[in-house]
Amino acid sequence: MSVVRSISGTIAYTSTKPERQGATRGREYFRIDVHGDGSRTIAAHGEIDDAPAVVRDVNLRVGADRRPLDCFVRICVGGAFTGSAWFRFGQGVAECEAFTAGEGRFSQRMAIDGHLPAFGNHAMINDGFLLGLYDLSQGPDVQVTRGLLLSSPDHRGATGPMLFGVDLAIEYVGPERIEVGAGAFDALHFRMVDVPGLPLEHPPYDLWCTSDGDYVLLKAAVGGYMQTAYELAACERTGEAR
Repeated sequence: MSVVRSISGTIAYTSTKPERQGATRGREYFRIDVHGDGSRTIAAHGEIDDAPAVVRDVNLRVGADRRPLDCFVRICVGGAFTGSAWFRFGQGVAECEAFTAGEGRFSQRMAIDGHLPAFGNHAMINDGFLLGLYDLSQGPDVQVTRGLLLSSPDHRGATGPMLFGVDLAIEYVGPERIEVGAGAFDALHFRMVDVPGLPLEHPPYDLWCTSDGDYVLLKAAVGGYMQTAYELAACERTGEAR
């Protein structure tokens, strides 16, 4: 598949805890390739420095309809290999072939309703892409997408990887003009207000993404016990203009 344009960059991870305000706690390097047939490949390498440190590599392929087709995830926690998995999503089925330090070699095959609407692999750039699930033509509101799958139910994505089902409630707040390390952008402001199915309730989660249809994450803030922030520190676009 030919690549007609690409978006690459870096997302800075920082703390918002009072005693660590603004302290660096990690980073993510990402690349989005848009192919000639409208499909996309979203790759990311993420590092969380807070103990136990997490290193994650993901590569997700989605179709022109933005629905996931396949994905690879590998994670290390505390400097040790934790697991790696390949996921495939087809009409009515989701599959996983994995090897983890805890479970060894295993396979999963799950029946799903139609084609999976989205896959959460815990890369921040992918969290931005998930915001495209919201139908903007309906204006500001809360919309629920049911039957998503995650690579891990852990908030840091530090378990598995393996298939785990949830729903996702997204609130659209509205358009904003914001400035981040990578520059000034016309943005869309969203909140993930509920993730039914998680073993631990997700803290309040605000996200801002580009308003150009690419849904590139610009910044995010997680409250509650996590108290973390994320910001697009650098961004480069190559290939055809939109």
